[in-house]
Amino acid sequence: MKKLMALALSLVVLLCAGCAVPAAEGLFESGGSSQLRLRQIQTRYFDTSDKQRTVEAVIATLQDLGFVIDKASLDLGSVTGTKLKGYTVRMTVNVMPRGKAQMTVRASAQYNVTPIEDPIIYQDFFNALSKSLFLQAHLEN
Repeated sequence: MKKLMALALSLVVLLCAGCAVPAAEGLFESGGSSQLRLRQIQTRYFDTSDKQRTVEAVIATLQDLGFVIDKASLDLGSVTGTKLKGYTVRMTVNVMPRGKAQMTVRASAQYNVTPIEDPIIYQDFFNALSKSLFLQAHLEN
């Protein structure tokens, strides 16, 4: 019962947060090329159709990198973790199908409330995730 209530509350929070529009900027006035560049840094495609295994690999990867998992939802394909080590870094990772044979994984990290744009952070995460998915696929065969 508690898990169901927590899941429902998480869903309500996510839906409400998705409706917010920044007051200082219009929807189409932000720096488009810098946002596109950041989105490219934050996104990778993996050759697997198994969303559950991909989400499990994301959770394991975040834990291996020292993050504590705050919330995870297989249905939403979303995992959020926090790393506390003299500073606060929060990373949210979304897993979405891309066609029938691939998964899109997008990671978004924040230092306190400031988005992290350093590509090294994302490269480290995706390198570790690639290894985790590779090992997961080969250990099962």
